Amino acid sequence: QVQLVESGGGLVQPGGSLRLSCAASGISFSVYTMGWYRQAPGKQRELVATITRGESTNYADSVKGRFSIAIDDAKNTVYLQMNSLKPEDTAVYYCNANRQYLFYRDYWGQGTQVTVSS
Repeated sequence: QVQLVESGGGLVQPGGSLRLSCAASGISFSVYTMGWYRQAPGKQRELVATITRGESTNYADSVKGRFSIAIDDAKNTVYLQMNSLKPEDTAVYYCNANRQYLFYRDYWGQGTQVTVSS
């Protein structure tokens, strides 16, 4: 019933911008923290940004001031706006939905490739 589908990845030049989308089905943003994670070849998956509705946003130090996470509740979609992209941002980006209150649930999308290169 729960499905997370990422889109918007692609090839972009350094300094460019990209907006990723995560279409969430079967998820209530009032219950789940939504997040974006990324994984580059040979590296561990790392947090990029999270948003808890009515509470807070959280960003990795490496993307602060460049990336922004947002929710469109009417469309049940989570966005990641990425500006001033660097080659080190190259990775597969994954959408995540996490619940820890009372019981634990964790869902992942299939991922979308972002490549920053000249």
